[in-house]
Amino acid sequence: MKKLSSLFIIILITISGYSQDKHLVDSLQTILKTAKQDTNKAKILNRLASAYQGNNPDKAMEYAKQNLVLSEQIGFKKGIANAYNIMGGISEDKGDHLTALDLFKKSLKIRQEIGNKQGIAGSFNNVGLVYERIGNYPEALKYYFASLKIGEETQNKTCQAINYINIGNIYCDQGNYPEALKIFFCSLKISEEIGDKRRISSVYGNIGLVYLAQGNYPEALKNYRVSLQMQEEIGNKMGIAHSYSNIGLIYLDQGNYPEALKNFFAALKINEELGVKEGIVVEYNSIGNAYTKQKKFKDASDYLKKSLSLAKEIRSLGRVVDVYENLAKLDSAEGNYQQALEHYKLFITHRDSLVNKENTKKTVQQQMQYDFDKKEAITKAVQEKKDIVQRNIRYSILLGLAGALIFLVVVYRQRNKISKEKNRSEELLLNILPSEVAVELKQTGHCQPKTFSMVTVMFTDFKDFTRVSEKVSAELLVGEINYCFSAFDNILQKYKIEKIKTVGDAYMCASGLPALNYTHAFDVVSAGLEMKEFILNRKKEKEGKGEIAFEIRIGIHTGPVVAGIVGVKKFQYDIWGDTVNLAARMEQSCEPGNVNISGSTYELVKDAFICKHRGKIEAKNKGMIDMYFVDKIS
Repeated sequence: MKKLSSLFIIILITISGYSQDKHLVDSLQTILKTAKQDTNKAKILNRLASAYQGNNPDKAMEYAKQNLVLSEQIGFKKGIANAYNIMGGISEDKGDHLTALDLFKKSLKIRQEIGNKQGIAGSFNNVGLVYERIGNYPEALKYYFASLKIGEETQNKTCQAINYINIGNIYCDQGNYPEALKIFFCSLKISEEIGDKRRISSVYGNIGLVYLAQGNYPEALKNYRVSLQMQEEIGNKMGIAHSYSNIGLIYLDQGNYPEALKNFFAALKINEELGVKEGIVVEYNSIGNAYTKQKKFKDASDYLKKSLSLAKEIRSLGRVVDVYENLAKLDSAEGNYQQALEHYKLFITHRDSLVNKENTKKTVQQQMQYDFDKKEAITKAVQEKKDIVQRNIRYSILLGLAGALIFLVVVYRQRNKISKEKNRSEELLLNILPSEVAVELKQTGHCQPKTFSMVTVMFTDFKDFTRVSEKVSAELLVGEINYCFSAFDNILQKYKIEKIKTVGDAYMCASGLPALNYTHAFDVVSAGLEMKEFILNRKKEKEGKGEIAFEIRIGIHTGPVVAGIVGVKKFQYDIWGDTVNLAARMEQSCEPGNVNISGSTYELVKDAFICKHRGKIEAKNKGMIDMYFVDKIS
């Protein structure tokens, strides 16, 4: 059975799924060409190495080595540690455990020197992973719990989720399935809270592993398929290979050998492309086992021997155990009972070195020590708080009534100041974000992207804006745009429509989010007509004074969107999807002084407004689309 362990690669920007982030990778490579020999270039090299790691390990290693050389030249210790960390991960993926362990420990040493807590947690985790792969479970748990402790101290949920996966794997290997399942579900909960798709997909795979070991094939297959789908979405080739391998195991146990082999060979192909020796060992072993069950003994022997040879080469004791067990089964099926006995003895000997009373005892000790340390830390913190309170009480008495009065006055003023600042901050936040989104951001510290199945989006812009801007001063131009957009804001407030953003002379808004409603199409079209009327009246007023006036184009479309917050400093609530693009096309295809709506919006408002069908009109990159001019309420 193939479990998904988690390497903890520390980078400044997480780049998940190379196929999804090719644009970002291309941008980084472009910046790299002209970057100076400084820390920024080292960081770019590190990002590129991490981006390529799951799909092109050789390319990743090339960038990691460049980062190492540069970081050593400029004395950038964090860059050196990051380079060693990624190089260790690539070595581990290829089955070179000793090299990986050496590189991870070099990275750990530097991170401890510079006090990089997040990096230290990552290195602890990665060292533990190598010990797990070579079968030293007590040592692996020691490092996993050390990493988990830092993750809890720093409230790093990603670190916690990763370590729960790896600790659960050890319990699973030792046959403690209830404990493994409990820990995997803890990791799943945390991963879903932070929206970490890569981690969520890994946990689903490991939950499936437990169900498979328990013989619960429907639950195992369901979890594996969820994992495979998510791995494909994020473009993680190694994760896809894991999922194929695990699905193949279910079909193998159910006797569906053709389907099992199809999945094993799919996984093998990806592992061979990436040069992941650990994965190749597993697939050789699984294919050999499947051929044994089909009584194709020659093919079975070839694959099992290749698996055993490579497992010994990479010193993966756990995989050696698996292969010896399957070789014993092959010998028995062929009637070669003497050889079967020899292989079975080797299986028992190697297995007992992994799962023995001493190792189990040490595993329990590691868990008990972690729990004890955690309770001790809590008890110590509570006592320290009590000591501080008692000390403050004594000091307060000594200071006397005068000091207490001064203190109360200062506290009162400070509270008033904080309260005013808090109210001001909340007002500013509500001016930037919808109230529902602002509340979520304050409560959780982040905002989950959400999908809305039916939203009406409106774009407006001014005809010949560039030409007009060349004929008036900058002050008059900005003043006029502000005047018009302020009027638009008031109209939106009347219909409870959410303003999304303005870009130059373009104005974008939407209804139906973040709070769902059933009048979104009517509200947006009504607002569009009022905007049109406002601009027409403004035009008459400006022309009466001999001044240049704006003419407006308005486009509206209804459909699904994804909405969320962009940025980490200057927050911006934004929406994405084809609906947004089509709304923009409606505006671009509109004639000045009109409101142009799509067929989907028309179907929702045709009974409320008088609309004129324009026919099917070519929209850029969208083909022929039904469009309608809205005149007035019917």
